[in-house]
Amino acid sequence: MIRSISTLLILVVVSSFSAEAQIYPKRELRAAWIASVVNIDWPSAKGISANAQREEYVRLLDTLKSAGMNAVIVQVRPVADAFYPSSYEPWSEYLSGKQGKPMQPYYNPLAFMIEEARKRGLEFHAWFNPYRASMNANLAYARDHIIGKHPEWFVEYGGKYYFDPGHPEAREFVLNSIMETVRHYDLDAVHFDDYFYPYRIANVEFPDSCTWQDHGRGRYEDVADWRRSNVDYFVEELAHRIRSERPHVKFGISPFGVWRNRDKDPLGSDTRAGQTNYDDLYADVLKWLKEGWIDYVTPQLYWPIGFAVADYSILAEWWSRNAFGKHLYIGQGVYRLGNKGWESPRELVDQIELNRTYPAIHGSMYFSAKAFLNNTLDVNATMREVYRYPALVPVMDWLEGDVPAPPAMTKVSGGVREGVTLEWRDTVATESQYYVVYRFVPDEPVNLEDATRIRAIVQRQAYPTQRWTDRDVRSRRYVYLVTAVSRLHRESAGSVPVGVKVSRKKVRF
Repeated sequence: MIRSISTLLILVVVSSFSAEAQIYPKRELRAAWIASVVNIDWPSAKGISANAQREEYVRLLDTLKSAGMNAVIVQVRPVADAFYPSSYEPWSEYLSGKQGKPMQPYYNPLAFMIEEARKRGLEFHAWFNPYRASMNANLAYARDHIIGKHPEWFVEYGGKYYFDPGHPEAREFVLNSIMETVRHYDLDAVHFDDYFYPYRIANVEFPDSCTWQDHGRGRYEDVADWRRSNVDYFVEELAHRIRSERPHVKFGISPFGVWRNRDKDPLGSDTRAGQTNYDDLYADVLKWLKEGWIDYVTPQLYWPIGFAVADYSILAEWWSRNAFGKHLYIGQGVYRLGNKGWESPRELVDQIELNRTYPAIHGSMYFSAKAFLNNTLDVNATMREVYRYPALVPVMDWLEGDVPAPPAMTKVSGGVREGVTLEWRDTVATESQYYVVYRFVPDEPVNLEDATRIRAIVQRQAYPTQRWTDRDVRSRRYVYLVTAVSRLHRESAGSVPVGVKVSRKKVRF
C-alpha cells in the first residue's frame, strides 16, 4: 500500500477561493445542440454511407469535447420521424434520404450516438420536436406514417404539417412515441426546443377551429387559454411519465427567449419582442417551472448585449429571477458569430462572463454544433479560454440519488518522462459513473471546490482497477486525490490524499 500525507492535510477545510477559481466554476453545464433537421449539423447530407455518418459524429463529438463541452443535445425526432427503430414512426429521411428506409448496412444511430457520448463523458440529451410533422407540404411520407392513417390529427400551417396540439389522440400518440425512447435507451434527459404551437404568421390563423369546437369551446372562454392548456397538459403528463418510468432522466425545455413583454404583463421582461412564448406559442414556461414539471429551462437568448429590442443582459437577469429553483441554462447564439453584433467572439465571452455573475445560471447550451466544427472566428480557441478547466454537470437536488463512497488510491508510479500514473479502486459496491482527479502542491489547502485543481475527469472502466496518467509533471512534489461521482453528478468525499515527489526516473513518497 502507498503511504498518505499527514492527517492534518486531510482535514483542511477552506472557505475562500483563489481569484482564478472564482472565474472558473467547478460545476457548469457546457452543451451543444446537434441538429439533424434538414441536416443542419449531422449527418452532413442525406444518404451518405453508414460509415461516413459514424465518422462524422465521432469527429463532431471530439471537436465539442476539445472545446470544453460536457453534454450534447441531439435531435433524434425532428419531424415525426426517428433516428432509431420505432414502432410509432418511420426512419428519418435525413439519414438514408428516404423516409421509412433504414440505413444499409443497418445500424441504430441512437444507440451508437449514446455509446460514443458515454465514452467521452458527455451527457446525452435526446431532443424531440413534439408537434412538427414536416418541413414542407410536399414531403413524400413513408407508407406507414401516421399522417396517412389519421389525417384528422394534423393541420397545415405556413407550408408545414403539424400534429394538432388540441387533439387528445394526437397528443397521446406523441407522448407514447417519446416514452418508447425513454424506456429503451440510456438517456440522461428528454429535451424540447421552442416549437409548440408554431410561430405566428401575420394575418394567418392557426387552423384548429374544428378541434376547438370539439374539445375547447364550452370549457374555455378564450381560444388562447385553451391552446395553452393543451401544451400545459402535454408537458405535465410527459413529466409524470418520465418520473414514473426513469426517475433519473431529466426533462428540459429550451423556449424562445422572451416569455412576455412588460407592456403585456408587469411580470414580463423589459423587451419589445415581436412574438413571445405566452402570447404566440401558447407556452406558459413560467407555469411549468413553478409547478416543477421541468427540471431545466434554456431560454434562447440569441441576441447581443445592448440589442434594443431584446437585450441579452436584461433577459439574462430576468430569467435568473424567474427560474423558480430549477436549473437555468442560457441558449447562446454561437451560429451568429460574424454577423451584426457578433463581429467578434468577444461577444460570446462577455455573455458567459455575465452569466457567471448570476448564481441561478448554471451554464450554457450552444446553437449549433456546426459553428464548432467549422471553427467560426476561431471559436474553439475562445471556448478553451472560457472553459480553461474541466467542469462537472450541476446537481439537481430534487432528483433522488446516492452519493458514492470515496475510492481508495492503490498505486502511484512513473516519473517525469512517462508521467505519473495513479491507480485506484472503489472501496464498496458503488454507483459511480466517473472519477475526478485533483492535484495540489504541498502546504496548499485541499479544496475540492477549486476547479483549477482538477487534473482530469475519468470515465469508469469495467475492470476493478481504474487508472490515469498525469503527463504534465516536472521534478517537484505533488499531492493527488480522487473522488467518485454518480450518474446524477453527486460527488464523494476525496480519497486519502497521497503526497509524492516526482523525479526524472521515479516517484517517491
